[in-house]
Amino acid sequence: MTITTNITVYGIANCDSVKKARAWLTAQGLPYQFHDFKKQGVPAERLAAWMAAVGWERLLNRQGTTWRQLDPALQSKVCDAASASALLLEHSSAIKRPVVEWQCGDGLSITVGFAAQQWAQMLA
Repeated sequence: MTITTNITVYGIANCDSVKKARAWLTAQGLPYQFHDFKKQGVPAERLAAWMAAVGWERLLNRQGTTWRQLDPALQSKVCDAASASALLLEHSSAIKRPVVEWQCGDGLSITVGFAAQQWAQMLA
């Protein structure tokens, strides 16, 4: 894939995975925009697009501290895209990070999490 327009990184500035992703993009000389969930919130229309592209299960970070600290009754209610969306809009730290939108010649590609090798192959 050849990046022709934009790369947007969504996440939280102090998240280690987001820091690594941003450093990697900078090292590759790739300009990007950063959207901080803590300062700018989770854009509901983008969340819906991410869920359509990768599935709500991929976006929901069940390994993270935020998820583990949620009330078990609330956790048990997350069973589909609608319930996951409601939870992720309220608890942005439960989104697996970073979510990256790669604008390319043939459309938009979305990745979740940082994987330098995968990203390098995707850009080759």
